[in-house]
Amino acid sequence: MAIQTRRMSVEEFDRFVALPENAERLFEYIGGEVVEVVLSQRASAIAYNIGFFIKLYLRTNNMSGLVTGADGGYEIAGERYIPDVAYVSRARQAEPSDQPYSPIPPDLVVEVLSPSNTPHEIRLKVVNYLAAGCTVWIVDPDRQVVEVYTPGRGGRTVHAGETLDGGEVLPGFTLAVKDIFAA
Repeated sequence: MAIQTRRMSVEEFDRFVALPENAERLFEYIGGEVVEVVLSQRASAIAYNIGFFIKLYLRTNNMSGLVTGADGGYEIAGERYIPDVAYVSRARQAEPSDQPYSPIPPDLVVEVLSPSNTPHEIRLKVVNYLAAGCTVWIVDPDRQVVEVYTPGRGGRTVHAGETLDGGEVLPGFTLAVKDIFAA
């Protein structure tokens, strides 16, 4: 849901989100517009499942890295995004940022589709994530599929009866797609 219809600069956006009345709200800056992040409980539960499995994989494989949820923001291609789940390797970012939107793009981003997402916003974010070097998982709860996009490669769709893998970002990581959607 766009809360501002006029285009604004990123500097105006940064001032807007810093206003005291916006302290408890989450916003993205997509295509020059302010978009309030509104998650459904369903999308939040799915994102939590994915973040849990990634964190468990890192811990059991003695790997380090930062896993953020739907309140961890990132600067991507001059815009401001809040992916539902993101992973940044410790080699790329040693400590979590105190900034509202980290300037270091994640290695992996997960966007769980919710009713407030528009196809245009998602397409724009995928293009910008890929340009920033991120691997992208778009999770569609209605179809129970995950679209996987990797920089320099075409996209692919992983269905409920198949297994998602971490590719070069999380080597050896696997996750049955059906487990993402388990209640």
